[in-house]
Amino acid sequence: MPFARTRPRTGAAASDAARSATGAQGTVNAIARNGARAAVIALVTLLCALQAWALWRAPAAWLPATIKVMLAPGAIVTLGRHELAAPQADLAHLSLRRDADGAWLLANLSPSRQLVLQDADSERRMGSSSLQGKRAFQIDGRRFIIEQAGASGIAFSMAGQHWRYDGATLYRDGQPQPACPDTHLGARLTALWNRWAPTALTVAHPLTFGGNLHCGNRLGLPDVTPGAARLAREDGQIVLSAGNPDGEPAAVQVQRDQLASDLRRQEVPLASARALVVGHTRFELTLAGNELTMTPGRHIALYSIPQARLPSAVEWRWQQRTLWDGAGDRTVFGALAVGLAGLCLLFTARIIWVPAAKETGWRTAARWQTGAGWQAASGRQAVAGWHAAATCWTGGWLLAAGAAALVLQRAGHPPSVACSLLLACCALAVWLASPGRLSLPVAAAVILLATGLLAQLELGLGADESSWLRYYQKSAAMLAIGTALAASCRLWVRLQGSRMPQRGVEWLLMLFAAVALAALAAQVLWGDETGVFDLQPVELAKLALTALTAHCLALRFGWRHGPHHWPDRVLRWLQLAAPALLFLALLGLALVQVDDYSPLILLLVWSTSMALAYAAAARNGKLAAALLLLVLAAVAAITWLRLAGTDDLIRWGFYADRFLVWLNPAEHPHTGQQLLLGAHAVADGGWLGADHLFGLRTLGQPLGGVLRIPAVQDDFAPSFFLNRHGLAAGLLLWAVQAAFVTGIVLTAARRLAAGATARHHRAAWAGRFAYFALCGGAAFALGHFLLSWGTNLAIFPIMGQPMSFLSAGGSHLLFFLCPLLALVAASAPSSET
Repeated sequence: MPFARTRPRTGAAASDAARSATGAQGTVNAIARNGARAAVIALVTLLCALQAWALWRAPAAWLPATIKVMLAPGAIVTLGRHELAAPQADLAHLSLRRDADGAWLLANLSPSRQLVLQDADSERRMGSSSLQGKRAFQIDGRRFIIEQAGASGIAFSMAGQHWRYDGATLYRDGQPQPACPDTHLGARLTALWNRWAPTALTVAHPLTFGGNLHCGNRLGLPDVTPGAARLAREDGQIVLSAGNPDGEPAAVQVQRDQLASDLRRQEVPLASARALVVGHTRFELTLAGNELTMTPGRHIALYSIPQARLPSAVEWRWQQRTLWDGAGDRTVFGALAVGLAGLCLLFTARIIWVPAAKETGWRTAARWQTGAGWQAASGRQAVAGWHAAATCWTGGWLLAAGAAALVLQRAGHPPSVACSLLLACCALAVWLASPGRLSLPVAAAVILLATGLLAQLELGLGADESSWLRYYQKSAAMLAIGTALAASCRLWVRLQGSRMPQRGVEWLLMLFAAVALAALAAQVLWGDETGVFDLQPVELAKLALTALTAHCLALRFGWRHGPHHWPDRVLRWLQLAAPALLFLALLGLALVQVDDYSPLILLLVWSTSMALAYAAAARNGKLAAALLLLVLAAVAAITWLRLAGTDDLIRWGFYADRFLVWLNPAEHPHTGQQLLLGAHAVADGGWLGADHLFGLRTLGQPLGGVLRIPAVQDDFAPSFFLNRHGLAAGLLLWAVQAAFVTGIVLTAARRLAAGATARHHRAAWAGRFAYFALCGGAAFALGHFLLSWGTNLAIFPIMGQPMSFLSAGGSHLLFFLCPLLALVAASAPSSET
């Protein structure tokens, strides 16, 4: 019997089959996506629960609430590290004495560390004196006659030579001295500026005494240790200070009329003093007859029991460290409570938005024909409106809570650690609750954020000093602020970003670059390599540099008919890249000026990565091959240096000391201590951590010897992590970091492809801009990961770069990571869930 011919499916039957297949595939994809989101939420919840568990298990710690010193007239007492509970003080740091009239007098006994006295209007460093109204000063027997001293500078003479110093430049017999041989380019340019600029615009630079060389702002004195004394412009006056040289300290005296006083043995009355800073510990002072009450406010030593051996004249009033209750908790909790209502709305919008998004696809055409499409679109618009309102509400209150926590911490009344934990959890929840697909880089970033917060909390709870918890609390506050601003920016981009004209975008980028340059100028004028005003402007500059470069390269790919001759093409390139190149040059100059060279290495990694991204976008195989060969040559050079490097590296000048320490840290026991202690910490951790259970047994417990690693909370946070949780946990951390960088690169590739197929110039530019901006952000993140791991594993010399997410870097988190995550989230396809 012949087989019956199967009738082909047409009309409604074929449509039903297509709908069934599409629906089944959509269901599978939705299950996979929701399963991945659930797994990420579960992992982040576990990491937050471990933070709460560490906080619960933290042992009781005690510290002095007040230190009372009782002296009779004519008595004297010596105080130091133990008596003052000041970890950074010397063993015998200061002496307190009462004269026959009952006045309290303070003297500094430390040969290398100063005391700072603060009154109602100003502060004064012990061992220093203004030279206004003085006749002469003497440094180790060399007497300088003061000819004139005022706010504009000082003129003095010795042995027939006349000197003038204006707070920035030293003149010898009316002529500025030549630059010192080891002066770098930035300092030479600054010195040249100081010679010609008005006094109000000069960059202050101290004058140092000692050594055998007259150059720059050094006044040589034979047989005197370099840096034995210094002159500097402070608060509109020229102040002489006894220096802290590496060798034998010299006697520094100031003469007024016929009286001479030794600055190193200076005694200062305490009658008008309101506060005293010893090491890094600040004390509020209260005088009442025979009693001096000192109230420590920061950097206080912690004790396991309320007991300490003290002199009979010193008495402590103990208090227990509080982790669950703080002075500013009500303010932060109130803002979070109001914001949680908005967060619930955000979750509700998320639940409603997912089914509404499924209405698109094969039903769209038919529904538009019947009018049902208008109802579905209206429903999605309503949900989007609820989402926007919930985002604004939650972001505003989260921003208020984070700002309040940061201000309270800066004011010396921080919220409790439990409050900071809740603040950080709310910020992480906002990232997880955002509608749309939880993309790979965002998921990896949230896991890394939770891991970094756990590591910083462990450092704070296990340290023997009260101030270590500030890193965790500052990171939590910065994360809340950055999350709120990122959510607001993402919402603004989706609602209004496409409507901004191209000229407006360019003006916005130029304003952003100007703000970053102003912050760098503030660091040059008033800061140092650690930053200014407790912030790191270089983090904002990295973001501005990435945005400017992305805009220039995106415009480059918009050329339709570019110049054909090579000189014309070079000129066109220079005109296009001028803003980014100028910004890069100013950034490098600012970093050189503040003696911070490690970001220059990071910029080299970024530049190479951006060139490789351009080569990939332009499909320029020759450029890509040349860059890869350059990378391989750099790897070979590092390997050769590691195996065959010698002390000849000192001739290089650029980071020569760090290269020498890296090659043989045992021969440099002082400067190589950081590398050696880090290596010991990693070795002690093994595969399973120091407790052989991935650090779970020691959560919240004292840290021990790992705290001796310098900058363990910043540059050497990976060494602490490997010591605490083991190499196995380190491998998992590497995998998540690799997923973060890879996810950003994949998102960038999708945006480049979308820009290539766009029909409108603005959409094409937006795709290319997102591609290069994401590649630039990934390059900086990769550079931080490489340099930090390389430093901690002794693959590279110490570069001084923190590890993204893991180290305590509030500026890096607020000014770079959160904006980068906002860009990644905004670049993800909105149709993905």
